[in-house]
Amino acid sequence: MVMTAFLQPELVRRLSGQIDRASKVTVAAHARPDGDALGSCAALAEYLTTCRGKDTAAILPDTPPRNLRFLLPDVIPFLFHDAEPENALRRIRESDLVILLDCSGFSRTEGLEVPFRESGAGKVLIDHHLNPETEDFSLVFSTPGISSASELLYWILLEMPGMDGNPRRLPPRCAAALLSGMTTDTNNFANSVFPSTLRMASQLLEAGVDRDAILTELYQRSRENRVRAMGYLQNEGLHITPEGVAYMIATREIQDRFGLEEGETEGLVNIPLSIEQVRMSILLKEGDGQYRVSLRSKKGISAQRCAAAWFNGGGHENASGGKLLWPRDIARKEDAAAYLEMVSKEFMK
Repeated sequence: MVMTAFLQPELVRRLSGQIDRASKVTVAAHARPDGDALGSCAALAEYLTTCRGKDTAAILPDTPPRNLRFLLPDVIPFLFHDAEPENALRRIRESDLVILLDCSGFSRTEGLEVPFRESGAGKVLIDHHLNPETEDFSLVFSTPGISSASELLYWILLEMPGMDGNPRRLPPRCAAALLSGMTTDTNNFANSVFPSTLRMASQLLEAGVDRDAILTELYQRSRENRVRAMGYLQNEGLHITPEGVAYMIATREIQDRFGLEEGETEGLVNIPLSIEQVRMSILLKEGDGQYRVSLRSKKGISAQRCAAAWFNGGGHENASGGKLLWPRDIARKEDAAAYLEMVSKEFMK
């Protein structure tokens, strides 16, 4: 057995028991799913269907970005609330076990929060973010000191009955989805990497997962528009404050000009950290009445504290997110740059 220090054997046994007793299991994740959310959901759905014979479905608040759809299983239902609201709500009502992945609680499922909270199903949380909403769940796996929900799920699955700690017993699509989710959440091993993360990657490669194929899907299938938009934002839109904070603002005008789709600014916030004097990078992406905020920082600078203090958010020490609303936080959306300059001076002093 390979039980890691952050897993309690009794919790794994209880999870396995809940799965045994369940008829319809639904897995879910946060709004605007990223690679870790989709990868962990796809992996768990594949395991539950193939290894446990369960009627399994996944429900996500939003349709995932184009570059992540290769993770969607062929035969397991994935229901997106923005596209199929009635089907998604019906599935929640029919479920007798709900497993939420890669978010601290149902509040991050946005429009699905109330249906999930009102569901009479058993509820399990598997997550790596701070401040889990434990009161909503009968069983909680919460480990902030780990790369991703996909990695946490990997170690849990290896302890399930019949697995004997052997990753070769994972269904191939499950194993590939786990490696994909972990790869995206570490920015391809650039941040939040722990010894357990490297052990996971090594074991999955030994088990036959094709990492080259995963990297091709994740990083080599971009639309030309995306590449041109990222170049424009780095050239025309990059600002660096005297305090070492780089920021870019993807306004609606820029998004429309390049025809950007959901998820196509992913990874852009990391690039300014390659500049020596930059200690923190912030990307704002305009939405309806708000900017979605991504923050990344170098060691010694807390993106998490900055997100919590100035952007209604949180996350990990060096990788966090949040939102900036108008007129609540700033009077007009045009005031965003001035706000970022102010944050730079106040937070970095």
